[in-house]
Amino acid sequence: MSHKPLADMVVQSAMANEASPTGRFAAFSFVDRITEIDGTRRVRGLYTIPPAVSHFPVSLVAEAIGQLAAWVAMSVVNFSHRPVAALAGDTRMHRLPRAGDTLELIVDIESCDAESIQYRGRALVDGQLVLELSDTLGSMLDINEFDTPEALRADFEQLTSIGRAPGAFKGVPAPVLKDIPGPNDRQRLEAYLYVPEQADFFLDHFPLRPVFPATLMLDAQLQLAQRLANTTAVGTVGVRSITNVKVRAFTAPGATLVLFAERAESGSSESEPIVIKVGAQADGRTIAGAKMFFMPDTGDTE
Repeated sequence: MSHKPLADMVVQSAMANEASPTGRFAAFSFVDRITEIDGTRRVRGLYTIPPAVSHFPVSLVAEAIGQLAAWVAMSVVNFSHRPVAALAGDTRMHRLPRAGDTLELIVDIESCDAESIQYRGRALVDGQLVLELSDTLGSMLDINEFDTPEALRADFEQLTSIGRAPGAFKGVPAPVLKDIPGPNDRQRLEAYLYVPEQADFFLDHFPLRPVFPATLMLDAQLQLAQRLANTTAVGTVGVRSITNVKVRAFTAPGATLVLFAERAESGSSESEPIVIKVGAQADGRTIAGAKMFFMPDTGDTE
């Protein structure tokens, strides 16, 4: 597949209105078109954040990169398996995504088979880095647990040809958090996260087995960590990187999770980051965790 200029791809994708479905492949899909596939080495794609979306969490940029990698992984194994659980060694944020931005997505695949896909990726806007992923691993599971192979093949065929029209995504609801009082709220915060029973994003994630997206869980954890970082910071701080992201279990619709954010270490000066450890527990068992690094806010990142 040839790689055409970005402007040409945006125009062609915008012309695909009649071919763009509603419901599935729209509510939580963040690839509008796959513009280049170089074997199992590199894949490029585009996604335009709808101008009407008031909030597009930075975690959804990572979701877009992961979805692009997933499309190639599924095609390599003839849609018998798909990556669904992820480990991300290092995520670096360079600027906030904005409504109306067209993300240029690039994934470099290090290995891919029926067991797993390992890759690194990045998202750019007008040639400027927005987010980078490295040391990312997705485990491959039986695709029939989550979606029908025939429907996914059709979606892939559309993405690699005319693409789908931008603008189908209508946003995601803000996470519903309820604080849990603690003895020292300057060192640790806890909150309940109430996963909705029903939400549009379950149509895509996934049609046969609805699962709360890990990137939305990460966004809720980031909000809690941001509050904790702000309690002792001089001025405002924003997240610059997230490391050691691990998701160990699926979260079903209607679940209640306990999120926590605790201060791991703090820099002795403004040039050193505030480090916050975050996690999520279900029924007393830790199912997800990460470390978040906060630095003085420059206005480009949260």
